[in-house]
Amino acid sequence: MTTEVSEADARFKRWMRDNLDRAAEHFGVVITGDPLIGWMDRSISAPVREGDSDRWLRVVSEDKQWTGGDFWTGNLDANSFAGLAKPHVLDVFEWEEWRQQRAEIMTRVPGSTCSPTDVLRAGISLDDMWWEELRRTTDTIAATPTKRVNSDQDKVTERLTKQFGDAVDPIVAEWETVHGDVHWANLVRPRFGLLDWELWGRGPKGADAATLLCHSLLVPGTARRVREVYADVLETETGRIAQLYVAARLLRRIRGGDYPDLLEPLELHVRGLLGS
Repeated sequence: MTTEVSEADARFKRWMRDNLDRAAEHFGVVITGDPLIGWMDRSISAPVREGDSDRWLRVVSEDKQWTGGDFWTGNLDANSFAGLAKPHVLDVFEWEEWRQQRAEIMTRVPGSTCSPTDVLRAGISLDDMWWEELRRTTDTIAATPTKRVNSDQDKVTERLTKQFGDAVDPIVAEWETVHGDVHWANLVRPRFGLLDWELWGRGPKGADAATLLCHSLLVPGTARRVREVYADVLETETGRIAQLYVAARLLRRIRGGDYPDLLEPLELHVRGLLGS
């Protein structure tokens, strides 16, 4: 990385922190912890205090041309889910300054995330109730009708064909509503919780189970538990396609420099799915 790029990244991160401070001032809350920078520096979030209540404040920044999609309102739209352990968006504030900023203040799910990174890299102890609540949550999402779209057939076909050529028939036979980002940095313990509902919408059946499995491959014991919890989903042709679709996305991320340690187990997993 050149000095110029490093300085530009540092300036952008400072600007994102200024955005967080502006949002905190707008909502009248006090930032109480270190801010977290999201993927590609496109978001920043932090715990905050509002009176006697703990909240979570998140600010996402995008070029205005990309703000019309379902993802832009995903967290707010997910307020429609009742009875699930998830954040509830309380208020939204948007402003334009070079890019479009969207601040969301939401309830805070108690506990801590299962991993500091999307991919699990260390063993984790989760009780049976946690796993049961995970399955209940993804089943509830799957059964919820929506017009929101996480992935369509064109996207699936493009991703699978680019990665696997004609080794995979890309046609998805079954679709359902998915969270779209069930990985370990979005899962909370010791009591179950699921964060970051930005991407939820219709997608390939089994995509959530496939996502969690592929992000668990570095910890075989946890990957085995995911397979047990979702055996009826993953051990089907539809589940196989969902796993290949998720693997294709992760392989693209790995080529871009993310998760280098995941490459070998993921390629082994893909070979098993392809029967080669």
